[in-house]
Amino acid sequence: MTQENFSAANLTHLDRQGQAQMVDVSAKQPTVREAIASGRVRMQADTLAAIQAGNAPKGDVLGTARLAGIMAAKQTSNLIPLCHPLPLQKVEVQITPDPELPGYQITATVRTKAETGVEMEALTAVSVAALTLYDMAKALEKSMQIEAIHLVSKTGGKSGDYAVIGNG
Repeated sequence: MTQENFSAANLTHLDRQGQAQMVDVSAKQPTVREAIASGRVRMQADTLAAIQAGNAPKGDVLGTARLAGIMAAKQTSNLIPLCHPLPLQKVEVQITPDPELPGYQITATVRTKAETGVEMEALTAVSVAALTLYDMAKALEKSMQIEAIHLVSKTGGKSGDYAVIGNG
């Protein structure tokens, strides 16, 4: 859709007066929907090695970050205005070391059977996992960078499937 095609009539998050509103999804049928998001935390090789060895001052960096991402997905509607609270059936957060960065790749997969999708939940899970990883390791390095948080794919719903082509 090009910019000239946008109007209050086809922007679902605006009412007739142009004010923000929560989209009414009550007429939609629940379907299985899944979203995958990813991002990364770049750091010095020494920081990566210390985390991998379990030598971070705050303890279990990766376990805490993974749990924080899962918890965050469940709280998305409290964090992002106009998001619907959803019954999440699956939230998985993977944090994988990447010596080439150096740092960690973070991937979140979220699934529900509902009237609307879980893209925001997957993106929130990755964001909070990355922020928690930073918080847990900032005593080792304050210059870590959180990068490239994006939607990798989504399935289900009226808009159909979506997947990043290439490296996205």
